[in-house]
Amino acid sequence: MTFFEHLQRSTASESARLIDSAIVADALSGNVTREQYIEFLTRAFHHVRHTPSLLMACGGRLDDAREWLRAEVAEYAREEIGHHEWILDDIAAAGGDAAAIRASAPEFHTELLVAYAYDTIMRRNPVGIFGMVYVLEGTSVRLACDVAESIQGTLGLPANAFTYLNSHGALDVEHMGHFEKLVNRLDKPDQDCVEHCAKVCFRLYTNVLTGIERKVAA
Repeated sequence: MTFFEHLQRSTASESARLIDSAIVADALSGNVTREQYIEFLTRAFHHVRHTPSLLMACGGRLDDAREWLRAEVAEYAREEIGHHEWILDDIAAAGGDAAAIRASAPEFHTELLVAYAYDTIMRRNPVGIFGMVYVLEGTSVRLACDVAESIQGTLGLPANAFTYLNSHGALDVEHMGHFEKLVNRLDKPDQDCVEHCAKVCFRLYTNVLTGIERKVAA
């Protein structure tokens, strides 16, 4: 069994908890409001904007034994630059106030997810950040395009309000293929840290998503 296969199996319960959450079921059935969709995009903005910085921080803390990984991280960081701007464009197209959201602070669960990612890099093992990558991109591959189609059909929003979901649904399929090859090359201590980070980030990201339902219902 490869490490990637092990990672899929070892995080299956955490992944299922996220996929089975009420807000995900509602999104897949189109049972969401415009306010909920904009809230999802707002939370995505506040964690996606950190992705290049997280990856660059990871690359800067790799030792010489992992020099091969530094080039991979640098290329990935380059590809992720500017994706938060796509989200702001989607928010504007959906009728939200993109300028206000750009200037806003993240809500608690999103801030906690980002803080944990930085802590993993700075205090534990920089390679652990790939656990967060696995959670966010793996979830995107499974859900993004289907959710976009369902929500658009229900709310009647224009196609340019779904750039982030549709582009990442397709882009992350390619990324996950590359991710699989990358993590299979890691040594055991690094793989253990990726696995631990993934399990934690599944729980943290589940809280980010379920918080959307709670906030709108409040």
